[in-house]
Amino acid sequence: MRPDVAKIFLMLMIAFVFTKAKAQSVVCTGSLGDPVLKYTFGAGPNYGAPLGTDFTDFIYTQACPADGQYTIVNSGNINPRNGGGNCHPGGWQPLPHDHTGDPNGYMMIVNASHDPSTFFTYKIPNGVLCPDTKYEFSAFILNLIVKELAGPGFSRPDIVFSITRADGTKVTYDTGAIPESANPDDWRKYSMPFRTPRGNTAITLEMVNKSPGGTGNDLALDDIEFRACGPAIPVGFGAVGNTQPQPACSGDPKTYHLVANPGAGYDDPKYQWQNSFDKGTTWTDIQDPKATSPNYDLTLDGTKPPGTYQYRLAVAEGRNINSPGCRTYSGVLTINMDSYPVVPHIDPVYTCVGEPIILRASGGASYEWVGPGVNAVNKNKPDLEIKNASLTDAGDYKVYVQSAGGCVKESNIITVSIETKPVITITGPSQICSGTTAVLQAYAPNAKTYVWSPAEGVSDPATGTLTVSPKQTTVYTVTAITANRCEDSKTITLEVLPSPQAIAGPDKTVFEGKSVVLEAQAPNAGIYLWTPATGLDDPSKLNPVASPVDDVTYTLKAMSDNGCEPAFASVFVKVFKKVNIPTAFTPNGDGVNDTWNIKALETYPKSELKVFNRNGQTVFTTTGYSKPWNGGYNGYRLPTGTYYYILDLKDGEPIRSGWVFIAY
Repeated sequence: MRPDVAKIFLMLMIAFVFTKAKAQSVVCTGSLGDPVLKYTFGAGPNYGAPLGTDFTDFIYTQACPADGQYTIVNSGNINPRNGGGNCHPGGWQPLPHDHTGDPNGYMMIVNASHDPSTFFTYKIPNGVLCPDTKYEFSAFILNLIVKELAGPGFSRPDIVFSITRADGTKVTYDTGAIPESANPDDWRKYSMPFRTPRGNTAITLEMVNKSPGGTGNDLALDDIEFRACGPAIPVGFGAVGNTQPQPACSGDPKTYHLVANPGAGYDDPKYQWQNSFDKGTTWTDIQDPKATSPNYDLTLDGTKPPGTYQYRLAVAEGRNINSPGCRTYSGVLTINMDSYPVVPHIDPVYTCVGEPIILRASGGASYEWVGPGVNAVNKNKPDLEIKNASLTDAGDYKVYVQSAGGCVKESNIITVSIETKPVITITGPSQICSGTTAVLQAYAPNAKTYVWSPAEGVSDPATGTLTVSPKQTTVYTVTAITANRCEDSKTITLEVLPSPQAIAGPDKTVFEGKSVVLEAQAPNAGIYLWTPATGLDDPSKLNPVASPVDDVTYTLKAMSDNGCEPAFASVFVKVFKKVNIPTAFTPNGDGVNDTWNIKALETYPKSELKVFNRNGQTVFTTTGYSKPWNGGYNGYRLPTGTYYYILDLKDGEPIRSGWVFIAY
């Protein structure tokens, strides 16, 4: 077919696509550019702001939308009309996040109007899109009706997308009936290609719901995008298709041959290689004249730090190559720049015959050891282990450490020295009482120093002496070390016999003539003696019953039969005397019965006493009763008569009340 005929055929096919499509998304089968426009409805807390009237004539609401209404919200959990945790519980998907998974991302929730209508319009002015360029429009839509609820009487959204150019020509795409959603993530992408004219590139996107409102026909809309669409751009390292990530070592210069074979479809194609150092988040044109052809020799000079280096080829019609919105891009070629492993210095090893040897390496993904004790089992492990050292294992060792990217670094030479180990004897007691001290003595003929573990107590490294006072039975380990650092260890168990403890319990209060139990505890004791025995039912009991007549301090002696020292503790018992309240007194100044003398009330320092006249007026109040009442009120004598009192001893006893008669 001649080139001009091929172009006419291609234009006819584009015109056909620009007219109408239905039921199945028409996707860009070549390469796509980065989004030129992306309408996500934003993000934030609660509800988003309403769209302008140039976007929709549906009614905005900050509640569950009714027919002909919409809302902008960051989840489907909006105010329910029917109760429950989401809008239309059991009927709509709850939508805990938008299409991208962002719980704060807004989306448009639409409840269709009764009649088919346009619910979303998006006008793109001239100059935003590139002229004479093929684009792919796409949007994500979710049928809000749950799959289990679908059935007769439920209508499905049926959306017609239309893109109208400035000259009035239009392309449309009909989604067909959008199925009910199986889960909140059942978003469906709908897309179609279109081409801008050579002149005015303004377009208007409209979304029309063909289905009527009523039961069902509710949807969520999110992430509307426009991206340039072009021919396929296969790429590779050295040959198209060889896209396996390439290794590199930081510090080693290397050249990579990037090749591409862009498909036909441009009159005057232009090229630009790009790089990204943040795993594709941002891309930058390579400022090298040689980076503007399909094949490019990329040289990394060895100064690059470790990281992921990515490359792609941008292609556009010649006049549009400098406009990012006109470009389409190839797949990504990746170079993984690794650093040489940092191999820590490994110290020489001094050990004994029969002991394990472990040489530890780190910093790499794989390892290779060399040395006298290396074998097929331990050769390629990060830690070289020789379980039972012999004199033949002594010598020099080295390890080659390799990074995940294949960069190899060798360690220092590690010298392993092996000799016979010392023989230890330990002397000392096997039992002590808790809270006392014991001395342990270690000895080995060829030892120069000793190390005890646990490292409590006072030790002498030169003599092997350890003075300890453990709180519980403890196994002590002593390590004897020779002059050449050959060492051996031995243990001794020191049993701690529990010394008796005495806990006399909380101080007690008791009313005169009554009893109280002493709540003592005596862990590790089996023999008890209380002193003084006065007022106790049995001074040899742990919890005797005390009936003292006066305040008293009891002392508990707790003893055991294991020979450990006894323990002592004391408890104070406060005795409250009986309170006798007289019913009359004569404050006439004759020195006889001039005050209301309430016997023993002074022993209740927190008590509260109030006296009232027959009208309920308070005439006397006091806390404690250190000074008896003389029948006065505000400096005057109260008249003869009956007065009423309330007495709260503040000791847990019921409040007392009664009367007292004043006579002269």
